[in-house]
Amino acid sequence: MRVQRRGWRTALAVALALGGVVVLPAAAGASPQQMRDDFNGDGYADLAVAAPGGTVAGKAKAGFVGVLYGSASGLKSSTKQVFSQNTAGVPGGSEAGDRFGSALTTADLDRDGYTDLIVGVGGENSGSGLVQVVWGGARGLSGGATLASGAAGDRLGAEGHLAAGDVDGDGATDLLTAVDRYGLVATGGPFTRSGSATGKRQVVKDRYDSRVLDLDVGDLNGDGITDVVAAQTGTDTFDSRRIAYWWGTKDGLTPWTLVWDIDGAQLQGGENLAVGDVNRDGYADIVVGRAVDGYESDHDAYRAKGGRITWIPGTSGAPDGVAEQAVNQDSPGVPGTAEKGDGFGTDVHLADVDGDGYLDVVTGVPGEDLGTPTDPDAWPDAGSVVVLSGRADGLTGVGSHQVVTQNSTGVPGAAEKGDAFGRAVHVGDANGDHLADVAVGAPGENAGAGSVWSFRSRGEDLVAPGGVPLPATILGPNGTFTFGHTLLGTTAANARLGSDFAN
Repeated sequence: MRVQRRGWRTALAVALALGGVVVLPAAAGASPQQMRDDFNGDGYADLAVAAPGGTVAGKAKAGFVGVLYGSASGLKSSTKQVFSQNTAGVPGGSEAGDRFGSALTTADLDRDGYTDLIVGVGGENSGSGLVQVVWGGARGLSGGATLASGAAGDRLGAEGHLAAGDVDGDGATDLLTAVDRYGLVATGGPFTRSGSATGKRQVVKDRYDSRVLDLDVGDLNGDGITDVVAAQTGTDTFDSRRIAYWWGTKDGLTPWTLVWDIDGAQLQGGENLAVGDVNRDGYADIVVGRAVDGYESDHDAYRAKGGRITWIPGTSGAPDGVAEQAVNQDSPGVPGTAEKGDGFGTDVHLADVDGDGYLDVVTGVPGEDLGTPTDPDAWPDAGSVVVLSGRADGLTGVGSHQVVTQNSTGVPGAAEKGDAFGRAVHVGDANGDHLADVAVGAPGENAGAGSVWSFRSRGEDLVAPGGVPLPATILGPNGTFTFGHTLLGTTAANARLGSDFAN
């Protein structure tokens, strides 16, 4: 068997599909290359993982964030850092219930060429919330500032409430924060090192009394300006879900708009989403994960045992809810079997992990039960991760796919009851080979202490004699490792490390 490797053209296509740049070897003294999740500007994606339930200096649920840096050989355990509100340079101090790390995202807020880590502190001031930044630089993350403070009931910086993007096309990254009860706040960048915004502040109110579950950004209509998309829950029924978006324009965000489905009703939506050009037509698409099944208000067309993922294509006009495609674990080509409570679609992210130039969907299935032939449910809620291939015709379930668990060959550890492997996932090119590597959080591991697994992606075409193509191994066992509190030097009890990643 021989291996055919793709050349620079595929690397270029992958980078363009990811909305980034091809990171070439830097000459001595060269300015840092801009790359998402690259905190030290060396051309390798870094990993930030949250433990919002973590104890800091005896303060329960104060929260902390662990960071590992990428390299030519992947993530390096020797470069680990841990940040909390007790870290030098980060404003404030760790208090019980603050939940530092309740939400994470990344962006270059001060336009110095280095990615910064944006941290939600959703429990600050009895749930009013806070958003802080830890600044990137040539030596990695250090120092920090407070970017925004919430009022009573805002839940500023809570899970799913953070994003960043240039929504007014001025070249500076804006901070996007969801606020319970009234909608979205866009704070215009760039930001100074004190945390002050130099751009305008815009509040875009929601038409209904909604709560945001997740935020992401992308250019849905191909006009060159970033748009904002939210997964929301309403108040009409406990299980109400919808997808809303705000167009980015040179004058800022437009009013709140719903995505509509084929019947003209509100798209049921889900709990989380990702935005990216899956079919490579020049318009960013919306990929929605609805993990919890059996909702009472579901229209029959949206019911999906064990959870579902829906692809909504972008167009030159509005996102096309009529052309949506939905899959679950009973769809042809999708690994596994749908079972109630699986949580398929719990966390969804887009990146090219197999090197074909199309964005793939990486999703967690933390409620997946694993077992043996004689006891198929020996380890309930052990969890898994599924990779679904993106294609020119969208997300149909056709293509090369993969499922990974703690019982997979080459994966350290073993599946156990309640591990919730796949509760959160991360995608990023940690070793600079132009393929997105995958990290997986299992916050239930070791009685709620939590752990993280790092997988190195492989994109080689394996070709048998006679030129017959064989399925590529998407996540290879070589280079896979796991880490947790022993490496980070943090308090393990009830920390739930791996609850979220900065994506």
